[in-house]
Amino acid sequence: MKNSMNLKDTKQKDVLNIRWMLVGYDLIVYAIVASILLAAYGGTDKLSSTGILQQVCLSAVCIFAVRLLGKIYGQVWRYGGIQCYIRLLFTDAIAFLVYLCLELLLPIQKITFARMLSLVSLNLLGALALRMMYRYAYKCGNQETAKGKFLSLLLHLFSGVDAGNKKEVQKIKVAIIGAGRVGVSLAEELLNNEEAAYVPRCFIDIKKEKVGRDIHGIPVWSEDEATFNRLGEFEVQEIIFAIPSMDADKKKALYEYYRSAGYKLKVYDYPTMYAAGGKRHLREFDIEELLFRKPLAVSDEHTNEYYKGKVVLITGGGGSIGSELCRQLAKMNPKKIIILDIYENGAYDVQQELKIAYGNRLDLQIEICSITHRKALEKVFERYHPQIIINAAAHKHVPLMEHNCVEAIFNNVFGTQNLVELCEEYGAEHFMMVSTDKAVNPTNVMGATKRMCEMIVQSASTHGNVKYSATRFGNVLGSAGSVIPLFKRQIANGGPVTVTDKRIIRYFMTIPEASQLVLQSGAIANNGELFVLDMGQPVKIMDLAENMIRLSGVQGIKIIETGLRPGEKLYEELLVKTEELDKTDNSMIFIERDTALSKDEIYKKIKILRDACDTGDDLIAKEALRSVVPTFKTPEEVNKEIA
Repeated sequence: MKNSMNLKDTKQKDVLNIRWMLVGYDLIVYAIVASILLAAYGGTDKLSSTGILQQVCLSAVCIFAVRLLGKIYGQVWRYGGIQCYIRLLFTDAIAFLVYLCLELLLPIQKITFARMLSLVSLNLLGALALRMMYRYAYKCGNQETAKGKFLSLLLHLFSGVDAGNKKEVQKIKVAIIGAGRVGVSLAEELLNNEEAAYVPRCFIDIKKEKVGRDIHGIPVWSEDEATFNRLGEFEVQEIIFAIPSMDADKKKALYEYYRSAGYKLKVYDYPTMYAAGGKRHLREFDIEELLFRKPLAVSDEHTNEYYKGKVVLITGGGGSIGSELCRQLAKMNPKKIIILDIYENGAYDVQQELKIAYGNRLDLQIEICSITHRKALEKVFERYHPQIIINAAAHKHVPLMEHNCVEAIFNNVFGTQNLVELCEEYGAEHFMMVSTDKAVNPTNVMGATKRMCEMIVQSASTHGNVKYSATRFGNVLGSAGSVIPLFKRQIANGGPVTVTDKRIIRYFMTIPEASQLVLQSGAIANNGELFVLDMGQPVKIMDLAENMIRLSGVQGIKIIETGLRPGEKLYEELLVKTEELDKTDNSMIFIERDTALSKDEIYKKIKILRDACDTGDDLIAKEALRSVVPTFKTPEEVNKEIA
């Protein structure tokens, strides 16, 4: 404790010493200017010794008194931006006006207006130059060059701060790709923070108006100029990407180019990239980014307005999709978000994340229960009366559900039915179903249960009072149980990477894209629509594995085939066949043409499933599911057609 107090006292003394040192340097500048303009300069109004003394005292008191009142010496000039220099300019302008008034009022020997203005202006110019030199020396004085050593001595002279090479030896020298707003912001942050682990040595940019110039003393090179030899001369160790809008193909080409030379690569996210925390972030590339798939932007202002001021219930809100739905909704100023999940750890994690980001500005409630527990669900509806219900709760792991068919039906089908009935009972406005491309001509239990859920939702839209819609999308990059986390773990463990079949093809999208699609499709829904997304070109899982291995930089990782898993097909059905779908205002969102079943037909199907599940036999339950979902085929039937 005593050492801490002593350290604090020492720091305070250092701060005071620097402030008074700066006052001393300003006095030296003033003395030089006053000597020239008041003593050496004769002019038409040559002053006597008494007159010189009077003018020196009056002008010095005016200038330094106003600077002290304006807290000019309380500013940290090493980080001084334009506002600091404007303040100095403003205070000296006030000092000149005070000086002028006193000059007219006091019975002293007079000088001309031009001479007074010159005295204050040249003194201001010297003070500004002094501070700029100090700031420049602080930024650049730790570079291991002759210029750097000179500036280091200059900095030590100004403030007693030693910017020698001791710390700089430990700093990582980086090149910043992008000399725009984001890249310059990063450079400023690194230059202004003496504790930063990085120091920028150059920018790399394609814009001709920037190439060949300097920004904060850092040279801007073109891509052609940034050769490996030149980067080596500047001792660059890492490359930082600081262009959020860079084209995906361009980013991939640059990544592979610099990675092949052995450079470590990082990404800089500007605060606008992080709506929740708004913090700048320097990080490694995500595997999802290394796929360099151009993200789809599907949210808009209409979507934001739709959810604004609403009470929204998200089932499965602690899962991969559910938690991202919560993050997206939190930006839209809802009246309340209710996160419902059976897994309390996931719900707790997203709750804490949103609390940190939004504090009391977001009304967030957590309810732990299963959607299969009707009475517990009823309590939630009774307590909150949600207006919008988004059902993201589901058992979704394909091979596991093949051996747990009864549980899959209970959770996915009966859980959805519970929610639909409670929406009607408690007068909800809109029920939104999160579905999957595996519901298209399903070959597995998970896909078949999701298809049954779609049928329930579409049927309810024909006879209920609530608005209903469902949204289908493909595989989600990085979600729990998806292939990306599995490949990450396998690569981290040295391999091998396992693929079930080298011919397997899948459609992919990111978690934010999937969540935005659900929210926007809900906002544009009228009633009963089954929305699907144009997800672009499919991806071969074999290519995905090879890309992840190559881009990870790990050598010697093998890929082995393990054979198709139960219920797995070689390809997912093409979601978007434009000749069979209706368009929406969003070019990426389409509506499936599907005929809804009647209420009686749906309840007959549900009764068949209930009777089968009551036996507790998974095989009987699967056959019952096959009977109520006409498009449910065996994977052998489908795979045989394309083998």
